[in-house]
Amino acid sequence: MLNTLAPLPLVFPLHKFCLYPFAFMEENENQTHIAVIGCGYVGLTTAASLADLGHSVIGVEISPERLESLGHGKVPFFEPDLEELVNSGLKRNNLVFTSDLKSAVSQAQFIFVCVPTPSQDDGSADLSVVRSVSEAMSGSLVSRSIVILKSTVPVGTCAQVEEWIGRADVEIASNPEFLQAGRAVAAFKSPDRIIIGANTLDAREKVAELYAKISAPIVCTDSHSAELIKYASNAYLASRITFVNNIAELCERTGGEAATVLRGLGLDKRIGEAFLQPGPGWGGSCFPKDTRALISVATEAGSDITLLNAVLESNETRFAQIAAVISQSLNGDQERKVAMLGLTFKAGTDDLRESPSLKIASLLLESGVKIVGYDPHVTTAPLEGLEIVESVEEAIKNSDVLVVLTEWEGFADLDPSKLLELMKGKSIVDTRCVLDRQNFIEAGFSVWQTGQGWGKSV
Repeated sequence: MLNTLAPLPLVFPLHKFCLYPFAFMEENENQTHIAVIGCGYVGLTTAASLADLGHSVIGVEISPERLESLGHGKVPFFEPDLEELVNSGLKRNNLVFTSDLKSAVSQAQFIFVCVPTPSQDDGSADLSVVRSVSEAMSGSLVSRSIVILKSTVPVGTCAQVEEWIGRADVEIASNPEFLQAGRAVAAFKSPDRIIIGANTLDAREKVAELYAKISAPIVCTDSHSAELIKYASNAYLASRITFVNNIAELCERTGGEAATVLRGLGLDKRIGEAFLQPGPGWGGSCFPKDTRALISVATEAGSDITLLNAVLESNETRFAQIAAVISQSLNGDQERKVAMLGLTFKAGTDDLRESPSLKIASLLLESGVKIVGYDPHVTTAPLEGLEIVESVEEAIKNSDVLVVLTEWEGFADLDPSKLLELMKGKSIVDTRCVLDRQNFIEAGFSVWQTGQGWGKSV
């Protein structure tokens, strides 16, 4: 019987693992053969991490450019430690990449589906790629293999995939990802929990065995529950951050100190201290998409969505609040220049999807403000009218106001005296509270920080 709180031994027999016409991988009877379909952020982290656990892994990628890059050990996006992990798998010869989906799945006992499920116009998840992959690999799957959905999908998708594949001898399971941009490798190696959903105990146990070397609670359940756990987790975190930002905005208006208020809140053991940092709003590839998708699922089921709708609306309001603070710090009718530091949705990633920085920049650009942005991992302009430069100094030169929107480590080391030399104005909007507020005020700046509002030298 499966112990859901302890890792399990690896006990599977293997099939011969031939990689023709791509690179050959030596057969090893102690390895499990896995295919990972889709080598984007989730898929590549999954493939490299499973190989690091000792499994034989084929990553399937349709983009020729990305495939060539991966073949040379180059990760086509920024994620700490991932490139090192990919190269380690390539050198051990238990990680390879191909565009041949059918060949890859014909040699695998486990097939992880890690393809995009973007939002449609109505907020629901687009499962067209999941369906396409399911139908394409159906005839090539090995009997008694297990197709594992790691992509974030709505409740009932496993059952839908079972129909699309149409194979009674193939099982479908849900194993949602809980990776965190900027620490995806660490999150895979030391997860808070591993969720496995399948309709049979045998399938649950087999998927659990893949994680035998990872010490973490394993929650085994049905596929519907596993799918819902992923959506519920992200929607709850989005709701929590929204509440924190609501409290921060109240402090900004009433004179309270959000850092103290939220620390007092977090010391309640029923609440906890994680995810209590206020900011300019939340974004990224998961929270917005998954919250909208959960709203769609709940709407279809006839469930109450009042809270979730309010969470989305409040987050959009937060973007407008920050844009208003920046606008209010600009004076005169002449060209107004804003230096924007940080464009990614958080530090530690180059991901710009639904970034609060870009949401706020869009609002400012509409009002005719000139924006010059700098981010250590952004080299091309993601918005028309947003100028990208190669250094902090270039961004802040002759600026009327400096805005910190992403908490990159180097931004905390800004020198007030240097800013006085380079800037035209003396206003700073620090949405991440990374600057030493008092130092800048003493140097003559007016400083606005999330959860505190404006502070000015007397």
